[in-house]
Amino acid sequence: MHRMSTEIHTSRAESFFASLLQQATITLNGPNPWDIQVHDKRLFQRFYNGGSLAFGEAYMDGWWDVESLDNFFTRVFAAGIHRNVRLPLSILLKTLFCRIYNTQAERHAFHIGKWHYDTGNDLFRRMLDRRMVYSCGYWKDATDLDSAQQAKLDLICRKMGLQPGMRLLDIGCGWGSLLQHAAEKYAVEALGLTVSSEQADSARERCAGLSVEVRLQDYRQVRGSFDAVASIGMAEHVGWKNYHKYMELAHRCLEPGGVFALHTIGSKRSVKETDPWIGKYIFPNSMLPSLAQLTRAAEPYFVVEDIHNFGSDYDRTLMAWDQNFRTAWPELKDKYGERFYRMWRYYLMVSAASFRSRRNQLWQLVLVKKPGHARYDAPR
Repeated sequence: MHRMSTEIHTSRAESFFASLLQQATITLNGPNPWDIQVHDKRLFQRFYNGGSLAFGEAYMDGWWDVESLDNFFTRVFAAGIHRNVRLPLSILLKTLFCRIYNTQAERHAFHIGKWHYDTGNDLFRRMLDRRMVYSCGYWKDATDLDSAQQAKLDLICRKMGLQPGMRLLDIGCGWGSLLQHAAEKYAVEALGLTVSSEQADSARERCAGLSVEVRLQDYRQVRGSFDAVASIGMAEHVGWKNYHKYMELAHRCLEPGGVFALHTIGSKRSVKETDPWIGKYIFPNSMLPSLAQLTRAAEPYFVVEDIHNFGSDYDRTLMAWDQNFRTAWPELKDKYGERFYRMWRYYLMVSAASFRSRRNQLWQLVLVKKPGHARYDAPR
């Protein structure tokens, strides 16, 4: 009797799964590159009980495959079926926890560095461009990943109006790409902050001989006066309880009329948590800000001079990273293993689909400390 009940339940879970996919014109075990191929029928029950977290974990375990993961998720997001997935109690409790507690508090600052950015410089060196820029490239006039990232770095420097002798603060400096570019091309003095020891070591090596200092330090601890502040791909780790502090810090560090260039992935709606799978395996304690959240936090401190959205460029950037990753995999596989390979490609392809479907955005904000310029014309 128990066996028959389980079979009926599993059958219902499979029907629910197939009906969701049909809304996105995805066929279970179908012939198209975006059709899912199920290798283990336990997937249906696992997905029904565990939602997106369980679905991603099942992919890591090899229970299902799709020839074109990016197109699969683009269809899922465009159809909005991800919003119809049942959330298990554990995820609801985690969401409640994120709303009550400050999971991005200063005492947790270095966790993301150790978990994600310290994964291995060998991995990132092979996946990224020659300067190791781990954020969206600017493809307006670019032909390859290197030129897209070079264009992005220069665009940010021009938006900040850098001049020789200026002092620049880079909050979340990564492997030192902006620090190097700004010091070499614009002859500025620069301070970079990161919570990743691997990034800090690499950035110091990259910027050796330049007027650049790199600190392993949380942004809330920085002191000093700067002509410009940049934050590239770091606001995603600030958290909704800290946006005001983040803006206040940038304001405090800037000279009057100074520019804060804020480059971040953004959500179309204001949220207080992240996707359960992304939060567990890729970016713990991360959270995509909305434009409303950022501008509300900036309101007491800055004039918002420019907002530039080129989120579609992140799709192309992520696909270039994926190509580099797959090409380099024979050199990496003995160290990282097959489960990591599936996890990392899942992360890259889900991300690419989120931008292709315009579920996520990429914004560059130019914020000027009051009193600002009489006129500001943003470079493009």
